[in-house]
Amino acid sequence: MTPNRIPTCIALLFLLLSTPFLFADGEGDNNPEEVRQIPRPGVEVPEEQAAQLRDGIEKLGQMLDQIQANGTDHAKSLIPDVEIYHRGVKDNLEHNEFFNPNDIKKALALLEKGKSRAESLLKGEAPWTQATGLIVRGYRSKLDGSAQPYGLVIPVGYNGTPTRLDIWFHGRGETLSETNFIDQRAKNAGQYQLRDGIVLHPYGRYSNAFKFAGEVDVIEAMQHVQQQYSIDDDRISVRGFSMGGAACWQFAVHYSDQWFAANPGAGFSETPEFLDFFQKETLKPYWWEEKLWHMYDCDDWAINLIHCPTVAYSGENDIQKQAADVMEAAMAKINLNLLHLIGPKTGHSIHPDAKKEIAFRMDGLAKTGREDPRSATEVNLVTYTLKYNRMLWMTIDRMQQHWERARVSARVRDSNRILIECKNVDQLTVNMPSGTSMLHPQYEVTIAIAEIGGEPQVIQCDAPESDRSFKVTIHRSENSKWAMGAKPVTGFAKTHNLQGPVDDAFMDSFMMVLPTGVPLNDAVSEWATREQEHAIAHWRQHFRGHARVKKDIEVTGQDMLDHNLILWGDPGSNGFIRKLLKDLPLTWTAESVGFAGKTFDSKTHAPIMIYPNPLNPKRYIVINSGFTYREYAYLNNARQVSMIPDYAIVDFATKPEPNDSIYRFPGIPKDANFFDENWQLKP
Repeated sequence: MTPNRIPTCIALLFLLLSTPFLFADGEGDNNPEEVRQIPRPGVEVPEEQAAQLRDGIEKLGQMLDQIQANGTDHAKSLIPDVEIYHRGVKDNLEHNEFFNPNDIKKALALLEKGKSRAESLLKGEAPWTQATGLIVRGYRSKLDGSAQPYGLVIPVGYNGTPTRLDIWFHGRGETLSETNFIDQRAKNAGQYQLRDGIVLHPYGRYSNAFKFAGEVDVIEAMQHVQQQYSIDDDRISVRGFSMGGAACWQFAVHYSDQWFAANPGAGFSETPEFLDFFQKETLKPYWWEEKLWHMYDCDDWAINLIHCPTVAYSGENDIQKQAADVMEAAMAKINLNLLHLIGPKTGHSIHPDAKKEIAFRMDGLAKTGREDPRSATEVNLVTYTLKYNRMLWMTIDRMQQHWERARVSARVRDSNRILIECKNVDQLTVNMPSGTSMLHPQYEVTIAIAEIGGEPQVIQCDAPESDRSFKVTIHRSENSKWAMGAKPVTGFAKTHNLQGPVDDAFMDSFMMVLPTGVPLNDAVSEWATREQEHAIAHWRQHFRGHARVKKDIEVTGQDMLDHNLILWGDPGSNGFIRKLLKDLPLTWTAESVGFAGKTFDSKTHAPIMIYPNPLNPKRYIVINSGFTYREYAYLNNARQVSMIPDYAIVDFATKPEPNDSIYRFPGIPKDANFFDENWQLKP
C-alpha cells in the first residue's frame, strides 16, 4: 500500500469515468421545492406491539423516577445510562421512527435492557461500568439537558491503567434512530478494535456530519469517557469513514493539538467543490454564505495539520476520494505532504491491505503521543472565527475582522526570545504551561512581533515563573503598535464562544422563550409562531433532543445566567424583546423594522439576529431563529452549514420564484451582515 501521488485533476477525471454512482443522495436531491423527509416516515406499529412499548416505556419511566427519588448519589449520576433507553424508544415510537418490523423488536429488547440497568441502580449496583466488550453509555448534554448515547469497545485486558482512546465517527445513516444506534453499538464492534485501548463511537446527534450540536456531542461524550475511565489524554485520536471521514477532517483541523493522529477516509472536506463534483449542484450563494463556508471548509485550515499527524485513506474508485484530494492539494501549497493511502480497485470501502497499513501507522503514532506543548518550539494557527482560536501555547483573543483569514506563526528562537508573525489579529496570548523547557527561568523574555512580511516590534516581558510557566497577553493599540495587556473594551467585544453567527447559540445551553403578549401585527406573529414550532420540532428531528421551552413571563434570572435565550415574536408579544430593544442595534415598531438605517415594512418583514444578552453579556440572545439550515440541507451533509450571519431581515410575505435558492431560508433575505468586532453595526 503506497501513498497516492496522482495529481488531483487526473484523479478526479478518473473517478468521473470509472465510479458508479451508488449513493443515496444525487441530482434528484437538488430541488429545494421537493424535499424528501429525513428521517423517512416509519412503518405502522401493530397495536399489540404498540401497547407493549407504551407499557414498557411507562414502567421504565417509573423506575427512573424511583432512582431519582431514592437512589444513592452515585446511582443518580448514572441515570443517563438508563434514560437513553427510555428516551430513545419513547421518541422513536411517538415520532414514527421504526423503519421496519425488526426495529420494533429492537425497541422492546432495549426497554428490557433499560429495566435491567434500573433494577441494578435501585440495588446500588452498576455492573456495566466495570464491564469489557461492547458497552453503551449515556451522558447528560449541556445543550438541552437530554440524555445522549454513545458506544464503547473496551478490550478484555483493560485494568484501569491510563489507556489509548480512538474516537470513531460513523457514516451517514438516514435511519440511524436512537433505537438503531444503541442496538448497533451493543452488537457491532465496528471497523477497528484495539488490543490496548478503548474505541469511542459517538452518536453525534444523528446524521449531521458531527457539526454544530453533533460536534458538541463528540466533545461531551469524550469528556464523559475521560471521567468514567482512565484515559491517557496524550493518546487520543480521531478516525472515521464516509460522513465520518468528513467529521475526522473537521476535528483534525479545528482541534489539531488534541490528537496524537487523525485517520480520515472518504467523506467530504469542504462544501462548494464537493456539492459541484458529487452532487452536481449549481450553487448560487449569497456573499455571507461563502464567508460562512470557511467554518467547515477544512482546506482553508490545512496549515493546522502541522500539529496533527494525519493518515488519509481512499478507495481508488471511490468518488469520495475527492475529499482527500482537495486536502492533499491544500497541504501541498504549504509544503505538507499528505500521506494518502489508496485501496486498489476499491470503491466506497476500506481495502483489507490498507486497513492493516492504517492500523500499523496509527499504532506507531500512538506510542509517540500528541505533541507536548511544554516542548513545542513552533506554533502555527489559522482560523476564521474565535470559535477555534487556540493551538498549543498560543491563543488568538481578538480578531480584526471575523470570517477573514487570521494567521499566527510563533517560534521560540532561544531560551528567552520568541518571534511571532501574524495577520488579522488584534490580541493574542502566549501561555506556556508549567515545566516548559524552552525558556530559561532567570531571563526576561523578548517577543518580536510583526505583521506577516513586516518589520518586527520588540516587547520586553517578565521572566518565566519559577515552575517554568510563562504567560503574556499583548494587543494592537490604536496606532497599530503592540502593547502589553488586554485591549481596553467599552461595551461588548467578540470573544471565544461569543462571536456568532446565529448557529453558535445552539452549541451551548439554550432555552426557547415563547411570547405571551399582544403582537405588533398578526402577520409577523403568525410567521414567528410557525418558525418557533419549526425550530422546536426540527431540533428533535435533526439534533435528537428536546429544546427547553418557557414562556417569557416564566424566565428567571437563573435562566439568563445558565442559557442562551432564543426569543420568539416581536416587541409587542415578547416581553424580553421589548425590555432589551433599547440596548440592541435594531429598530422595530408596528410600522417598520431594520438595521443600520435600512428599514422595511414590519407587516411583511421580520428580523433574525444573535447578540450578547445585555442582561448577561456572557450569554447570547437570538431573535426568531433556530439553527439556520433547513430541510433541503438534510439531503446532503456538505450543505449543513450556517446560512445566516449575525443578523438578517427576511421578507416572509412574498412567495419565492420556482427553483429560487431562497427556499433555503425562512423568508427572502433582504438584508444581512455580520456585526463588527465590538458587536456594532458596520458602516
